[in-house]
Amino acid sequence: MEAPDDRLELVVDPGRPTGRTLLAAGVEQSYVDVADPRYLHFEYVRRLAALIDLAAPAGRPVHVLHLGGGALTLPRYVAATRPDSTQVVVERDRAVVDLVARDLPPLPAGIEVDVAEAREAVTATRSAAYDLVVADIYRAARMPPHVATLEFAAEVARVLRPDGVHLVNVTDLPPLVHARVHAATLRAVFADVCLVADRRMLRGRRYGNLVLAAGLRPDRLPVPRLVVRALRDPVPGGVLHGPALDAFVAGARPRTDADG
Repeated sequence: MEAPDDRLELVVDPGRPTGRTLLAAGVEQSYVDVADPRYLHFEYVRRLAALIDLAAPAGRPVHVLHLGGGALTLPRYVAATRPDSTQVVVERDRAVVDLVARDLPPLPAGIEVDVAEAREAVTATRSAAYDLVVADIYRAARMPPHVATLEFAAEVARVLRPDGVHLVNVTDLPPLVHARVHAATLRAVFADVCLVADRRMLRGRRYGNLVLAAGLRPDRLPVPRLVVRALRDPVPGGVLHGPALDAFVAGARPRTDADG
């Protein structure tokens, strides 16, 4: 029986000398430009960043909880675009934290990194602590089931402020069953939900990432401006909201802890 491949590497991007890719067992996990934290290489990270940009007036500091750290691409981006923000990053893999601390530039002020399990960290957090909770939680290319349930979504909602927003990276393949279930789960807890993805994904033509956004209050999400940002991305995206999201989710049932 072969031993599991748990190699971690930070490699230089041959096409961008200041770019660094975090690889886990040879699979791309994160990308950071050590000279320009505003440069976002991966499509789904740009979609998360667009939602962060639109969640509050430009430049206003925010309190952010990042569940899943990787190379800390988004925390660095938030520090650059929203100075004086307070950010907590929860990363379960001590080896990732140590590699990033050793081989990448020091973190900007205002970022704290905790080695912990995401759900336990959220449960231990006081209520109404954050403006944004960003979840990008994967183990061996899969989202752990216990961070994709109704009960977990309710805990995230609890730690958000009344105007807070929850963002989730979802990896899926046609017919996007996991994304549909996750959207249904968030809609059972949050008042306003939308989905952003490459239009080819929404047509069921490829494997990849979708981003879900969820607001605590009705009409919280800046959907018209998000549509414009998604269309202007180098990989043009579509936004599902309202009736379009109804159709996407139709028949999907929220996942609960009891589902295992």
